[in-house]
Amino acid sequence: MFRSGIVAIVGRTNVGKSTLMNHLIGMKIAITSKKTQTTRRRLQTVYTNDRGQIVFLDTPGVHLARNKLSEYMDRVAYKSVSDVDTVLFVAEPVNYIGRGEQQMIERIREARKPVVLAVNKCDTAEEAAVEQAIGLYSGALDAREAVAVSALKGINIDKLTDTLISLLPEGPMLYDEDTVTDETERSIAAEIVREKTLRNLRDEIPHGIAVSVMSFKERPDGIIDIEADIICEKDSHKGIIIGRGGSMLKKIGTESRLDIEELLQARVNLKLFVKVRRDWRQNPMILKDLGYT
Repeated sequence: MFRSGIVAIVGRTNVGKSTLMNHLIGMKIAITSKKTQTTRRRLQTVYTNDRGQIVFLDTPGVHLARNKLSEYMDRVAYKSVSDVDTVLFVAEPVNYIGRGEQQMIERIREARKPVVLAVNKCDTAEEAAVEQAIGLYSGALDAREAVAVSALKGINIDKLTDTLISLLPEGPMLYDEDTVTDETERSIAAEIVREKTLRNLRDEIPHGIAVSVMSFKERPDGIIDIEADIICEKDSHKGIIIGRGGSMLKKIGTESRLDIEELLQARVNLKLFVKVRRDWRQNPMILKDLGYT
């Protein structure tokens, strides 16, 4: 009996959804950082074994929208729960449900989809706190199953995968068994650059940063030339991104290149440029060009 279907990974921002998805599929596709709102759009990946196939949708974390980019992210997160077979709700070992989470839970209950609860970061919390969170969220979500996991250390990942497959409908593969994601190499490269930018910069800057790959070409000798723009909102931010003598931009570029080379299994010549686009998060035209539509 083979099962297949689509699973939306939802939860508030910064609970480890992307890290969890990377562990579930066994490959780093989604970028991660400790900054909030790291995931901005819906990212699709595929996990396949001999019992079933799960198409995961990693969604932006729910939060209170403050600009048009935030509004887009919330629309993506909310819409995802109505387009899937099962919802994987990721939470932390806490003793309360936040306002944004409560809104998402209400939307999930309205959609009437089977829900699996994953309480993440079980490796850093007391067992009593994990059990308390399981009881709290399971009741609010009317969850079919609950699993305590550690996305960072890979604890109970196989158990969670088995649980999700068991709730999917019987059916054939939706994608070829070798498919891991429908993302292009170009878009993943852009996200890698944004990840390294997020990890290296001050807290006040990352929310105002986007990355656009302007050129992606392979030479006859196999070297891949990539040119990408790091977009920020202020001239002062541009100076911080570049750093003294270009040191910060060089650091971001080196870290990005190494990850892109590992992904593509090829040598990469990466050139980064910093561009100022004032208030781009409020500009519908720029948001459309960046794929946030």
